[in-house]
Amino acid sequence: MDESIPFGCREYFIFLAVLVFSRGMDFLSTWVATPHLALEGNPIAKWLGWKWGAVVNVVLVVALALWPLSAIVVSTASLLVAARNFQSAWLMRSMGEPGYRDWYLQQLAATPLPLYLTCLAGNALLPIAVGGTLVIFSHADDFVLLIPLGIGMGIIAYAVAVIVFTLFGLWRGRRAARRNRPADPSAS
Repeated sequence: MDESIPFGCREYFIFLAVLVFSRGMDFLSTWVATPHLALEGNPIAKWLGWKWGAVVNVVLVVALALWPLSAIVVSTASLLVAARNFQSAWLMRSMGEPGYRDWYLQQLAATPLPLYLTCLAGNALLPIAVGGTLVIFSHADDFVLLIPLGIGMGIIAYAVAVIVFTLFGLWRGRRAARRNRPADPSAS
């Protein structure tokens, strides 16, 4: 399904440019939102940090440009992640990373968990419906139709990442809140 293209051909450089732009926007939006990576939801990216994350991404971009479908999927997901980052980056920057995290956890604690999970489902399942529709009606037999297939898969990958990293953050936040909660004196 994902045929490779020759290194250095015209199409390779087109996919390379698209990947450099999309991964660059993901990096830029992350830096604007959380320059110290304190709010980074991806534990691997947080662990790698900026320097090693950049190195890994350069290698990834150079390699992925060889496979058009993979390049389109990663580019689509990266641009959607960047858009999501930019949506709240101004608030994260104006409040500071620790201030935003504390505010967010405070709001989360005041929100009924079923309401939060329902909103998360809507945030992820609606894009999955769009991406799934593109995937269903795309046939990879034709190179031109590879583009909507890749975009659809990228939208789905983005939505899955939203679910996974949001639930991971929710779990970490709730675990930290339980650790920081004062002991109930009546429980003795």
